[in-house]
Amino acid sequence: MSTSLVIMAAGMGSRYGGNKQTDSIGPNGEILMEYSIYDALEAGFDKVVFIIKPEMKDSFKEKFGDKIAKRAEVAYAFQSFDSVPDFYQIPEDRVKPFGTGHALLCAKDVVNEPFAVLNADDYYGKTAFKSLYEELQKLAPSGEATMVGYRLRNTVSENGYVTRGVCSVADGKLQRVTETYKIKPFPDGTIRDVNYNPEGDLLDPDVPVSMNFWGFTPWFFTRLAGKFPEFLKGIKPGDIKAEFLLPEVVDELMKAGELTTSVLTTDAVWFGVTYHEDKEYVQHELLKLHARGDYPEKLFD
Repeated sequence: MSTSLVIMAAGMGSRYGGNKQTDSIGPNGEILMEYSIYDALEAGFDKVVFIIKPEMKDSFKEKFGDKIAKRAEVAYAFQSFDSVPDFYQIPEDRVKPFGTGHALLCAKDVVNEPFAVLNADDYYGKTAFKSLYEELQKLAPSGEATMVGYRLRNTVSENGYVTRGVCSVADGKLQRVTETYKIKPFPDGTIRDVNYNPEGDLLDPDVPVSMNFWGFTPWFFTRLAGKFPEFLKGIKPGDIKAEFLLPEVVDELMKAGELTTSVLTTDAVWFGVTYHEDKEYVQHELLKLHARGDYPEKLFD
């Protein structure tokens, strides 16, 4: 069965201080997205879909897309305000796109097979791709999804706050996703949410969290297409930062009884470049993986 890897690469990387999606970070100039693609192809995926800004296409294709096309089918989708329904008037001072749910919706015309979707600027680990690929082959055509759940302690940054979808799981099924916006490790070793309490509300370091590594069938696009106009109608006047987020859509569908989501737990250590200060740590970790033989000297020629 053909299976796609959908990569969300249109984000602006505002906290990182640059275009982190295309920042060379591996020992031979690789970007994090290339590791995800390499691991996915090894696991059995045979198509890669890049969600990018329209103006990125030529340079993106030349730098990354063409070499990936030697190994797998490649397609492009474009996240822009042009895809927003006409009834919604986009504020003049809105710059950022409408989030991960909107990004994925922009790919609906180029994805017709079971697919995984993830962020371009995260490293997810080899075993996670194998598990997700196998689970995708088992999903019913409609009403089922899957996700990889990472332990919270394996996903925080020492350099600032992170946002995580904290998951409630029962019998291997996702029950609820709670977007938690200001999570950080404290000097005493605890991990806390300081969004509402300056001293921080304690979080279980082993609680599974969503890192936007999901598995869906094309049926999911019909639900995204229905939810996006509802989201736009609910935006408060003057709000230029509201986002249509995948975890929140999944949560709404589960509450409505329309979706069941299996959770694939992993002990893999996620890492990414949320902040510029994260880069040195990520470079060191990737160097170790190459030295250990997990990756060849060059991922793609």
